[in-house]
Amino acid sequence: MIIVMVPGAKEADIKRVLARLEQRGYGHHVSAGVERTIIGAIGANEREKQQVAEQLMGLPGVERVVPILKPYKLVSRDHHPEGTVVTIGTARFGAGKVGVIAGPCTIESEKQLREAALAVKNAGAVVLRGGAFKPRSSPYDFQGLREEGVELLGAIGQEVELPTITEVMEPRQIEVVLQHVDALQIGARNMSNFDLLREAGATGRTIMLKRGYAATVEEWLKAAEYVATSGNLNILLCERGIRSFDSITRFTLDLGGMAAAKLETHLPIIVDPSHATGTHKLVSPMALAAVAGGADGLMIEVHPHPDQARCDGPQSLTPKRFASLMDQVRSLVQVMGETM
Repeated sequence: MIIVMVPGAKEADIKRVLARLEQRGYGHHVSAGVERTIIGAIGANEREKQQVAEQLMGLPGVERVVPILKPYKLVSRDHHPEGTVVTIGTARFGAGKVGVIAGPCTIESEKQLREAALAVKNAGAVVLRGGAFKPRSSPYDFQGLREEGVELLGAIGQEVELPTITEVMEPRQIEVVLQHVDALQIGARNMSNFDLLREAGATGRTIMLKRGYAATVEEWLKAAEYVATSGNLNILLCERGIRSFDSITRFTLDLGGMAAAKLETHLPIIVDPSHATGTHKLVSPMALAAVAGGADGLMIEVHPHPDQARCDGPQSLTPKRFASLMDQVRSLVQVMGETM
């Protein structure tokens, strides 16, 4: 349920509501706006919610109590009608801010990562990405540099003055990653790894949650709710393509699903056209289509020498192609009245 406080509600009134919620076994999240405070409440006592709502309505400072019927309550626009801005370091996503995350799919060496980092920084990317722990379909494929890769990402990110993000595949990896990297990525294969979602959310760091390639929009938002129930709403959603009957692209980039999700959630949504299309020839047009469709950002794979890449070379942009794309994105964002 949503508890809407009267404009200018006193701190004591807000604390009284929170105490009553805790007394009845409800978790809560407070959104303090300029004029009024909204409290989202979730608990197991669904059969008692009418009674609890009536009690809350009798407390000083409460304007109204609104039930939320959707299964994703904290990430729903019912909970927070305005779009949320989520940050990774100094980079901002959402509410008219469009950001670009870029870098190599897989960290292969210090030289390769530094060259890619300098290229994406100079072109205007605001976050450096790089895979250290790589989930691969075959156990014989390159699995990443792991801990060494995490350390390289943190060091080079500081060197080029870009915040960093990398994927974690299991809870045991979180501690070592957070020693060096700013944000955690939960990949498509782990979207429904609920223990991982809870553990990642509990860190308080920004979590980028990719949509599973066989997941509905509702399932994607319910997965984000697992992160939110840990008390962490620093969530960046990422549409990266879903499986369909067509094999002409690696996946089918679901921009309709992205746009529909933006109507349902206040969380910012970015798009990964690299994984969705599987070919650098389609990355730019799909990136521009995503921004035109309302995406809050992009995640683009960039490699200094894609023909030599140990993972996903065909879908990686060269630094020159990435710089050209960024020029186009800036022009489009300006026309749309947004900022980068």
